[in-house]
Amino acid sequence: MNVGLVSNTFSGITNGNGAIQSAKFTSDGEKFSELIKRLQGQDDGRGTVASSQIAEEGRLNGDYTTGYKGTFVSDADKTAAPVGAAANQANPHIKPSTIDKTSKLYEKSMELEGYFVKQMLSAMRKTVMKAYEGDFATETYEDMLFDEYSTAMTKNAGFGLADQIYLSLV
Repeated sequence: MNVGLVSNTFSGITNGNGAIQSAKFTSDGEKFSELIKRLQGQDDGRGTVASSQIAEEGRLNGDYTTGYKGTFVSDADKTAAPVGAAANQANPHIKPSTIDKTSKLYEKSMELEGYFVKQMLSAMRKTVMKAYEGDFATETYEDMLFDEYSTAMTKNAGFGLADQIYLSLV
């Protein structure tokens, strides 16, 4: 790009102040170029970082929910009895099963139960009359709050849906 042409055009638009502004623009551009070259030349041993190195497996960058990973870690959790609806087997001919709550399959079963609980909470939330109409940010943070509510309920309420899902897949 011809800087003189930009300078003259800029001067005509700004009533003569274009030369000063054009010089500042050129100076800023040169400083930025020097900064880029300096950053590209630096190698502090860290290199670049991929998204897979930042986020846990199965999670997205920016996903700040607590999740279910590491919820169950004790040895007793490897041979746990089903709870909730999964414990209420009506058929006496089915032998009682144990659940490995530390497994990846159980973690994914809890995620599915959490999704169902979130859908239930969302439907319940729609029935509540609000005194004011929330903006986009309020709705977003409220939705994030209900995500955490559903996670906490899934971990602690003992619905047993995750247990049923796990037992049906094993």
